[in-house]
Amino acid sequence: MTAAPRSTAVQFATAPLKICVLGGTGFVGTELVAQLAAAGHSVRVPTRVLAHGKHLSVLPTVELVAVDIHEPRVLGDVLAGRDAVINLVGILNERSGASFKAVHVELVAKLIEEARIAQVRRLLHMSALGADAARAPSRYLRSKGEAEVRVRAAAQALDFTIFRPSVIFGPADSLTNRFLRLLRLAAGVLPLARARARFAPVYVGDVAGAFVRALSDRATCGGTFELCGPDVLTLEQIVRAAAAAAGTRCRILALPDFLARLQGIVLGLVPGKPFSLDNFRSLTLDSVCRENGFARLGIEPQRLATVLPTYLGELTAAAHLNRLRAGAER
Repeated sequence: MTAAPRSTAVQFATAPLKICVLGGTGFVGTELVAQLAAAGHSVRVPTRVLAHGKHLSVLPTVELVAVDIHEPRVLGDVLAGRDAVINLVGILNERSGASFKAVHVELVAKLIEEARIAQVRRLLHMSALGADAARAPSRYLRSKGEAEVRVRAAAQALDFTIFRPSVIFGPADSLTNRFLRLLRLAAGVLPLARARARFAPVYVGDVAGAFVRALSDRATCGGTFELCGPDVLTLEQIVRAAAAAAGTRCRILALPDFLARLQGIVLGLVPGKPFSLDNFRSLTLDSVCRENGFARLGIEPQRLATVLPTYLGELTAAAHLNRLRAGAER
């Protein structure tokens, strides 16, 4: 594909930018696209299925495009005319047709090449705490690390910024909501692998805010930002906090590692893979920050205990609706 001639200078002013967000229909993407649109930016969101992004279609500056971004020429087309590209694409477990290598590494390689052709210099890339191409304990974290290596190697062609968040929470997350579903299915009893694994849970709105802030800050180019919430909690503490906010029974059975590995093997064969052996391996590494990336960006992250009740607790719209339904049935 031949790109139309345009300036290769990166814009860092508050003027509206034309941005392409890969993975824009997902959990983090939904929040980020909403924040970008609110800031006045024009956002293009490619997706294989338009219905997956229908919740974004109400935003006036958002353009949904039905394409497969894994096709290089198609990827080049969606980048054409953009000032910046944000890559949020990622998977927690491999499945048929979607390996860690294909999604985390090969897509990034294609993105770097197509961004060069389309003359899109600015790249914001989502990675993960613990990513390391050589030493990480899981295939997930090694593939994330290899993607970082690819991005940094393209520094002459790209003004990149890499973000490495701890576990992310918020409405529709796959963290607190998943554990609540499991607790409810199991009558409040949860066999938990790596219950003492440590995290610094970070609110999705703060993660999205970091991306938005970086777009207008030239000093973030070439940098890597670790994003953590203000509290370091064990996995068991996170599960108990979610259960308490939702008013759900919670009895944790902390599994020894040999049983946790077995749990990963068995659940890795279940459709949807609620837990896998690779997930277990990732949990052997604490997901806490060595430096405060939010402070460098001038953002004060919110606490898990403050945010959880707003989407899991008694004050939520869903909880209010349930109370109204219960009253109508009496």
